[in-house]
Amino acid sequence: MKILAIDIGGTGLKAAVIDASGRIVSERLRMPTPYPCPPRALVNAVLALIAPLKGYQRIAVGFPGVVRNHKVITAPHFGNDVWRDYDLGGILSRRLKRPLRMINDAEMQGLAVIRHKGLELVITLGTGVGSALFRGGELMPHMELAHHPIRDDKTYNQYLGDRELKKIGRKKWNARVRHTIEVLETFLNFDHLYIGGGNAKRLDFKLPHHVTAVSNVAGLEGGAMLWRLRNYA
Repeated sequence: MKILAIDIGGTGLKAAVIDASGRIVSERLRMPTPYPCPPRALVNAVLALIAPLKGYQRIAVGFPGVVRNHKVITAPHFGNDVWRDYDLGGILSRRLKRPLRMINDAEMQGLAVIRHKGLELVITLGTGVGSALFRGGELMPHMELAHHPIRDDKTYNQYLGDRELKKIGRKKWNARVRHTIEVLETFLNFDHLYIGGGNAKRLDFKLPHHVTAVSNVAGLEGGAMLWRLRNYA
């Protein structure tokens, strides 16, 4: 079985064909996310990106927002109003004539990296902050952590997002990541935290023993595990 994995990000779109274990077996393709990004613009961009990829039987999509039953519930980076209840998964499935599963992008990344032990938290640092929570390897209900305040009325997105990194610089941003790890540990008492996303490579301090930085490629590799979920909806 081959799976077309699509990772939709606030800054970039990525795609590749993976096998049933999550190993990438094609060229890995990338293009900037279009802006502004209403549904039609994103669909056209995704179809253009994946056009060279062939030989897959299923599709897995990670989307930066709340997703339920193929539909977008929230799309904070693209505009909630124009995206609410948009059947992105259904439209892509019909256009590509393949069965499709779609979840939050941080959740898809988490599926590739978790160890299925205890309470595991995944956060992604990119355009904004994504999050996913797993207990005993089982995906928990999605938390929109990014939109909760963390300090001085700033949300996680405003505190750690890419725009703020460019504004305050890498040193101050890393200090904020340290603080965020402490806050999340107090909040959730996680057994392990995984930090992914495009800005994870900008971490420059020694992580605690139960915190691991993971490759952004996991956002594609998790597509294989998405097709193994029994409680997918």
